[in-house]
Amino acid sequence: MAFTLISFLISLVLAGIIIAAAGYSPVEAYSAMLGGAFGSTYNLAQTAGTAIPLIFAGLAMAVASKAGIFNIGIEGQILAGALPAALAGTYITGLPAVLHIPVCILVAAIFGGIWAMLAAVIKNKLQISEVIITIMLNYVALYLVEYLVNNPFKSEGMVVRTEEIQDSARLVSLVAHTRLNTGIFIALLAVFLFWVLFYKTKLGYEMRATGDSPFAAESAGINNKKNLLAAMFISGALAGIGGACEVMGVQGYYISGMTTGYGFSGIAIAVMGHNQPLGTLASALLFGALNAGASSMNRMTDIPGEFISVLQALIILFKIGRAS
Repeated sequence: MAFTLISFLISLVLAGIIIAAAGYSPVEAYSAMLGGAFGSTYNLAQTAGTAIPLIFAGLAMAVASKAGIFNIGIEGQILAGALPAALAGTYITGLPAVLHIPVCILVAAIFGGIWAMLAAVIKNKLQISEVIITIMLNYVALYLVEYLVNNPFKSEGMVVRTEEIQDSARLVSLVAHTRLNTGIFIALLAVFLFWVLFYKTKLGYEMRATGDSPFAAESAGINNKKNLLAAMFISGALAGIGGACEVMGVQGYYISGMTTGYGFSGIAIAVMGHNQPLGTLASALLFGALNAGASSMNRMTDIPGEFISVLQALIILFKIGRAS
């Protein structure tokens, strides 16, 4: 924990040097960033709302990592859950919100989980690295979803998106005109269930054992292939729910490019959080603050928001360097 804080502070200094070298003021940049992330109730709500899909992406990576799997396919799994959630929210009719919202979440979880489990099936059958498989499935998901949104499910108009979901499928906004919605409670529940799964259940213990030492786990009678399937399904389900929350709580429909980058941020968030539930939550909130701050920095100054990506990269480099 102490090293994580030190890494963050060093990254701030180095990013500030880079900003100064580019001819901008680090003080102005960080002031705008802090104000944009924490300066008001609106800004705090934006930070928390921005963190919602990042929490799910981080948990998705953490689940897979606990079982010894490097799931690079979270981006595709988010897409695999987001579009079905949008379609369920649009075309399933006659349900009250108390049923419609869980149905959309469940649909997203199933499709995201199945998409992730495809990689586990291929790995179990052909012994191909999940890294290669999940990277390839990212592109399959991207182009499949883009085809569906551009053709059979495209709404009228120039914007490439689906029809708006029904009001009964919408997550309730907690602060007007911000990204914060009741999806934050679903995210917090997911963090709690992550802890329960891995530290209070037999399945979680077996997945951790497989991740720690697959040969020892197999010698003890643990079915590593079964655990791989379970871990990837849960990982993909979490990613899919993150996509659903973005559709149901922010956009109100699936729009092309809506989830770009969440999956890859999830990898960094899980690493920062040591694949632990509370650590992943804290890391996701940090990344949410940085992203919300970047938006404010773009609006209030002439400093490019891409410097926030540089800061994020430096944080991860220091963290990975320590881990290695």
